[in-house]
Amino acid sequence: MPGTLQSLLLLLGAAVFAVALARRVGLPSMLAYLAVGMAVGPHGIAFFAENEQISAFAEFGIVFLMFSVGLEFSLARLKAMRRLVFGFGGGQVLLTLAGATAVTMLYFGQDWRIGFAIGASCAMSSTAIVGKLLAERLELHSLAGRQTMAVLLFQDLAVVPFLIILPALSGSSGDLASLLSRAAVEAAGVLALMIFFGQKVMRRWFDAVAQRKSSELFMLNVLLVVVGLSWLTSAFGLSLALGAFVGGMLISETPYRHQVAADIRPFHDVLLGLFFVTVGMMLNLAYVLRYFPSVLLALAMLVLAKGALVMLLTRVMRNTLEVSLRTSVQLAQGGEFGLVLLQLASDGGLLPADIFQVTMAAVLLSMFVAPLLIARVSHLGRRLSVGEFAHRAEVIHEVAVRSMDVSDHVILCGFGRTGQSLARFLEREQIPFIALDIDGTRIRQAQEAGENVVFGNADRREVLVAAGINRARAVVVTYGDQPSAEKALLVVTALRPGLPVIVRACDDSQVEHLKSLGASEVVSEVLEGGLMLATQMLAQLGVPLERAMAQVRARHAERYVSLRAFYRSESDRLLGQSEEKLVLVVDPQAYAVGRHLGDLALGSQGVIVEAVRRRGVRAEQPDETTVVLADDVLILVGLRENLSVAERLILVGAV
Repeated sequence: MPGTLQSLLLLLGAAVFAVALARRVGLPSMLAYLAVGMAVGPHGIAFFAENEQISAFAEFGIVFLMFSVGLEFSLARLKAMRRLVFGFGGGQVLLTLAGATAVTMLYFGQDWRIGFAIGASCAMSSTAIVGKLLAERLELHSLAGRQTMAVLLFQDLAVVPFLIILPALSGSSGDLASLLSRAAVEAAGVLALMIFFGQKVMRRWFDAVAQRKSSELFMLNVLLVVVGLSWLTSAFGLSLALGAFVGGMLISETPYRHQVAADIRPFHDVLLGLFFVTVGMMLNLAYVLRYFPSVLLALAMLVLAKGALVMLLTRVMRNTLEVSLRTSVQLAQGGEFGLVLLQLASDGGLLPADIFQVTMAAVLLSMFVAPLLIARVSHLGRRLSVGEFAHRAEVIHEVAVRSMDVSDHVILCGFGRTGQSLARFLEREQIPFIALDIDGTRIRQAQEAGENVVFGNADRREVLVAAGINRARAVVVTYGDQPSAEKALLVVTALRPGLPVIVRACDDSQVEHLKSLGASEVVSEVLEGGLMLATQMLAQLGVPLERAMAQVRARHAERYVSLRAFYRSESDRLLGQSEEKLVLVVDPQAYAVGRHLGDLALGSQGVIVEAVRRRGVRAEQPDETTVVLADDVLILVGLRENLSVAERLILVGAV
């Protein structure tokens, strides 16, 4: 016992020191745990040898990792990103798997099952490292960031079948087909039982536990679910991690997912740290140094080949060179799930010791160099962006044409709900504006309605210059997420210091930070909501209000419907908003041509005609005597089902 305590004390001391050092230099904690394992393990300076107890704790680290992935699994998110996830992500995993298997067989002369295990592990990238770096660099919402996160999501899903296949491949080749068939049948049966019958049971079970209003009982229940479902899949010959993933996925469909994620965070971080320590212990540094050329070759093949494959896929998707380069480097390294699969294959006797050591060393080294490569490519990408935009002259040209005849104008960064509301106020004051947005659906609808909206990302210097920032009167950043707002703000202040920049913020905590970056004023939605509540409260109490406040209330009441309706993007549709705008071009053969708006009785269908655009001129709030002409553009506001009825009424005269 004293020896065990001494070893544990040394391990904890080394981990605290390494993690603190990693935090100081800005590296992920995971790399610190790996370094500790390599340093103090049996192949390092041998403070203590790896033992079964530490390995058991490490296995639970994998369990909690998969449980956390299951908690983040969202069918709505998966549906919204399905093309990127299953198209791009599926292509990356399958091609990496096939390429690694082919190289292992043809070049190194190994069995295809060894190649499959290596390919499965190399297909994984590090969600922990890449996600942290993208968040810190404010690039999660860039095109490269979204593509990277979509691939990482598919990789997380691909781990599940790999956890089933690799143990089956560890059996003898003679009964491989029967083993795979048995594993598939068992997995399908267990998963079907847990998913289709488990959802209702899980929700009712958590409802019953939550009614006891005991945080201790709730935490114990979470641990029971994690361990219990892991044991269930293990009893059927499947992996512990598979049951944990399904458990997390079932809880993600309940209202308790966020509370559960917060409760398991300490267990998750500590146990996962132990897993990475044991991974580091398994790496034989002496072997790696002895065969360092082979390790470097494996590292080069992993990073360069995987990066080139991702580059090819992104170019097929017609990404720019800059976006392709960023995406390929962000996915070129190995990942924590790759280490899990390598260990699983090694424990099952699928990988020989020498191949295991070389592959693991290459994966670990790729994870160590990933932050440096991503930072380097980010600088290179900024230099490439100028050349890439030169090849996208139509984008810059359209922005320049839209802003050519305007000066002393306002540049609206984003044309969502907030941007459209601001545009209405600017129009009433006859202040010119140009709006930049990157949602194709919204831009098309807005342009058909006569809005001065154009495709362009406000965090691009070239786009802002083309939008006339040098002669603009002000810039308004309406983005709902702070990282995107910060990036646009930094570019605006760098191009034209002193230009008034108004930025939207979700709450008060962001105000001072955005002002420190150069914002002239930051409008907090929480603060404005509180002010309006205060205004109503004072009115109810009989306190006299200033004329300005009365006008604001009158304007809100007058424009309530139009403030709620907006040109919808695909992401807006996923949120299930109730009201929409329909931009309808009147066909010359339409029933409504030559008739008054009052004759159509659209109001009785719950639809309002907000505006009519005719020969490039937009008329707001037309009255019932307005005659509908061919090629008019009608902007209609109402519920989706009501808009469908109104469209049929206008076109064919029948409901």
